[in-house]
Amino acid sequence: MKKNSISVQLVSRLTGHRSGIYALESKKDTDIFWTGSGDQVVAQWNADETSDGVMIAKSTGIIYSLRYIPENDHLLIGQSNGGVHVINLKTNAEERLLQYHSAPVFYIAYLKKYELVFTLAGDGTLSVLSSKDYHLIKTLKIAEGKLRCFAFHPVKDEATITCADGSILILSIPDIEIIYRFQAHTKDFSVNTVAYADDGKFLLSGSRDAHLNIFSTDDYSLIQSIPAHNYAIYDIAFHSSKKIFATASRDKTIKLWDAKTFEVIAKLDKEHNDGHTHSVNKLLWMDNFLISTGDDRSIIVWKLKTTTNTN
Repeated sequence: MKKNSISVQLVSRLTGHRSGIYALESKKDTDIFWTGSGDQVVAQWNADETSDGVMIAKSTGIIYSLRYIPENDHLLIGQSNGGVHVINLKTNAEERLLQYHSAPVFYIAYLKKYELVFTLAGDGTLSVLSSKDYHLIKTLKIAEGKLRCFAFHPVKDEATITCADGSILILSIPDIEIIYRFQAHTKDFSVNTVAYADDGKFLLSGSRDAHLNIFSTDDYSLIQSIPAHNYAIYDIAFHSSKKIFATASRDKTIKLWDAKTFEVIAKLDKEHNDGHTHSVNKLLWMDNFLISTGDDRSIIVWKLKTTTNTN
């Protein structure tokens, strides 16, 4: 009987930022990715190289979010004062500064199908923009607290937004209406991250309560609540082809999970894997590379290896 086993090896540790790294984004089908930090710098890196990064932008505030718009070759940079910088990557010059929020922009999402950009802010507002010229289409006041994360359903015209009060809401697209809201985690414990399984049947969320919750997307009923980490979960990232996902936590660890059984495959930490020394904030899969960033100011490039054992 053949059985696949998965291992992860540290390839490189990239340094240069002078503060915690909160934002991570990639250029699809390349080895290029970008990081944004509390040092107000956006840097460009190559996952397959160990050379230093290149600064491509300097912000006027802490950088909390990044989003690449391939049709324009623009990088959108969400910062702590509510602004979104539009950087032309051909020239590395700022083309515009969008000021649709009065609080930190924690997440930026892009939906090519409808040419829409979504920005989530700490003032509880969602702004919807045209990806063609970034004009404001609609703003919704969704909550009193911070809005943290946004995910598109892979099949339906729906999206998910997470809130600081522990709730999750479901949004219809393209009309941008709230169609459902439910308490997903411990009340007043922020839901920091959310992700859909590849087939859209499950919604996974991670919270300050350190639990990984799994919901059926038929009715958003809770299927399983897993005490996944010792402290807050900050990110969930599904691999695009392999049936695995990763979680990042304030407890300084990364965990790899089987996407079918929701069992832990591997745990990456400082003691056993020379991992992060502080909170792990963001994760990004790039083919067989897993990129992780944290409060220790470092970027770690991990390589995924799959081996087949015959019993």
